[in-house]
Amino acid sequence: MSTSETGERIAKVIARAGVCSRREAERLIAQGRVAVDGMPLDSPARTVTAQARITIDGEPLPAPAPARLWRYHKPRGLITTERDPRGRPTVFEALPPEMPRVLSIGRLDLNSEGLLLLTNDGALKRRLELPETGWTRRYRVRVRGRVEPETLKGLARGVSIEGVDYGPIQASLERQTGANAWLSVALTEGRNREVRRVMEHLGLSVSRLIRIAYGPFQLGSLPRGKVAEVPGKVLAEQLGLEGGGRKPGRAKAKPRQPRPRKAKARRTDGAKGRSGRAHRGRST
Repeated sequence: MSTSETGERIAKVIARAGVCSRREAERLIAQGRVAVDGMPLDSPARTVTAQARITIDGEPLPAPAPARLWRYHKPRGLITTERDPRGRPTVFEALPPEMPRVLSIGRLDLNSEGLLLLTNDGALKRRLELPETGWTRRYRVRVRGRVEPETLKGLARGVSIEGVDYGPIQASLERQTGANAWLSVALTEGRNREVRRVMEHLGLSVSRLIRIAYGPFQLGSLPRGKVAEVPGKVLAEQLGLEGGGRKPGRAKAKPRQPRPRKAKARRTDGAKGRSGRAHRGRST
């Protein structure tokens, strides 16, 4: 039985329409501003079907927008969260005003930069973040310290740090220049600050961390601070959708992985030669 027949939580439906987050929707409900079929709600536990007439402050709820995906070149100094109690600048404050309300797929911490994927669809966000999806995150990492290539190869077996087990990591030395070195790093788990913690475990201090790819979607030549939307056809192709007609967040086909690329290929643009762009937020 489909969710349209069994119903979904009202806050989830409001969030999917792009009005606000689930938490904000729950606040609107508590304030008595949401009604279903003309009756004001007092609990976010209510489930509704596709036939329900939902209004907020008397205005009909907009129809859910099609799932979209953007690439964003996150600069250093921004945090991937909607609001920061400490008042630090956020990714979402830096996005163009014409951007719709978006969610971040994973996170990049304050001092990390590079590719951050953004979407307007919660189901698509969850799908692309799931470990079972198996999408590879690729980084260029500058570290301080002498790098032993054999030590890096050992990461392919995984590593345990202070009781935390990290999965296989593919890491190789690009070049060593004095006390600094550039590394290529690829992983699939994407745990919180995983790259930094693993490097510290090896006695290396990360001075720069740039994500250059997330699955088939690449940073390419997207300028720092800019966003670019992934064309719907490209998004459908990469998610294995037939003809681009189904909603990306609900697709079940396993996504395709790009072949490893040499360093100069990172300067090309787009997802497998195409483009993509992003607002909101797993840090690395």
